[in-house]
Amino acid sequence: MTSRRALLATPFVAGLASLAGASPSQAQESFPAHPVRLVVPFTPGGAVDLTGRLLAEMLPPILGQSLIVENRGGAGGNLGGDNVAKSPKDGYSLLLGTATILAANKFLFRRSMSFDPVTDLAPICRVATGTVLLVVKADRPWKDFAELIAAAKEKPGRITMASSGTGAVSHLSLAALNRAAGVEITHVPYRGGAPAIQDLLAGNVDMMFDVIPALMPHVREGRLRALAVGSAGRVTYVPELREVPGMQELLPNSGIDSQSWYAVMAPAGTPQDRIAVLHRAIRQVAESDAFRAKMEPLGFAPVWDESPAAFGEYLRAQEQVWKGLVEVSGATLD
Repeated sequence: MTSRRALLATPFVAGLASLAGASPSQAQESFPAHPVRLVVPFTPGGAVDLTGRLLAEMLPPILGQSLIVENRGGAGGNLGGDNVAKSPKDGYSLLLGTATILAANKFLFRRSMSFDPVTDLAPICRVATGTVLLVVKADRPWKDFAELIAAAKEKPGRITMASSGTGAVSHLSLAALNRAAGVEITHVPYRGGAPAIQDLLAGNVDMMFDVIPALMPHVREGRLRALAVGSAGRVTYVPELREVPGMQELLPNSGIDSQSWYAVMAPAGTPQDRIAVLHRAIRQVAESDAFRAKMEPLGFAPVWDESPAAFGEYLRAQEQVWKGLVEVSGATLD
């Protein structure tokens, strides 16, 4: 595991330290010169918040400044995104965005979204990626994915699936599954993942797609049964899920590959030299064994981009992927 000492002992940090001997004008231009704000666009306690706080723990030794997490939840993450998009373009206000905020929300909030992630935010780097898990209550009769689909075809609309809300990744994953498998599983949206999981455990609904960190404790306790992961391939970094098939095995050629990723963004117009400093630091954290050791138990794998431009290309491609998922679901949040 990468130790704190190892994180400090890098050419990048050495470069920062060398500024001590620079001229006054050079010292004034050093970045960052004071704490950096990281906006987490959700309430505390969830996987996004935990990731943000891990970055706040691991980035300061590299940047030479503290990273302050600020939770700004609301409107599916749009309030936090809008706040950063309208912040000074100086690199001191950052957003920890998700795939839904950065690539899906503009198609869900067609009239009410107040910023465009592609034009109003500057890409820096992804930090983590994960998928969704398909589970059923353990006392249901379906032992595997094939049995679930067979039951759904026999009784269209009778099997119910809880989600954390209309337009959430869980809902969009169900819509893609219904279309690819030719079934009609009824969507039951809730106001958040916690009440949806509570009703699933109570037996009021039959199944659920949700992010791995939210469901794995109940899978480990035997209260829920995992039938599939939403990614094309298997999730090999979570030991209990290594034998759970992915969508390429279960629905070949369906193209389903549900990926939920997190990334750091800055206001558009932030100077490229500051973007570069932030990218190097964030990538160093994402590549570290210490970060991997923290993220994988949550059900996420570290990921990073070779450059901010490479992430920008990925983001534009992801927009089209999520646009298609939203169109298939028919979801709207306006």
